[in-house]
Amino acid sequence: MKRSEINAALREMERMVKEYRFALPPFCSFTPEQWREKGHDYDEIRDNMLGWDITDYGMGDFDKLGFSLITLRNGNLKMDQYTKTYAEKLLYLKEGQYSPMHFHWSKMEDIINRGGGTVLIRVYHSTPEEELDRESEVHVHVDGRELVVSAGSQVRLIPGESITIYPCLYHDFQVEPGSGPVLLGEVSQCNDDNTDNRFYEKLGRFPAIEEDEPPYRLLCNEYPAAK
Repeated sequence: MKRSEINAALREMERMVKEYRFALPPFCSFTPEQWREKGHDYDEIRDNMLGWDITDYGMGDFDKLGFSLITLRNGNLKMDQYTKTYAEKLLYLKEGQYSPMHFHWSKMEDIINRGGGTVLIRVYHSTPEEELDRESEVHVHVDGRELVVSAGSQVRLIPGESITIYPCLYHDFQVEPGSGPVLLGEVSQCNDDNTDNRFYEKLGRFPAIEEDEPPYRLLCNEYPAAK
């Protein structure tokens, strides 16, 4: 992705967050210049990859495959000094964008429609060989209500609704056409994007960046070392 595309995507998500009156922590407004001055008191943000994020799954077609997000809080199971057992994110999807089929070996999460359009989440059990189980019904939990749906069904979430995604449950998500962009929340166990994502089709995670203009915000994998 071009840096200008990333900058535009982050500004667009900022506008959506403000529209739905979700207040962000101060570190989300730090400029690249401010980050160069931050000391070790901000190591939790660096080590746990808090802050702004963009994924195009390494495919270079962000408007069709990918989305913008912010990790607001996160623990770290690999570093003893961080004892949080939970994480929280905001995700922003436009119409036409898609998050592909995947599951997490360890993480349980609730995906919450915080505002905007309608999100569609397709679900399958995984087989012992980590394939899609195209036969078994799926018990899903939507805001405390248990539903039984057929394999490959899309669960429809309007603003305010949420679904619980258990480990090893394949899921993808996209915006319902015609409903408008969606601001999603994610509340989960600790998040580790480096080791706990199993994509059904092999994909990357972070975009290759073409620097055609200065960064508006640093992404969570771009922070400079502490002074």
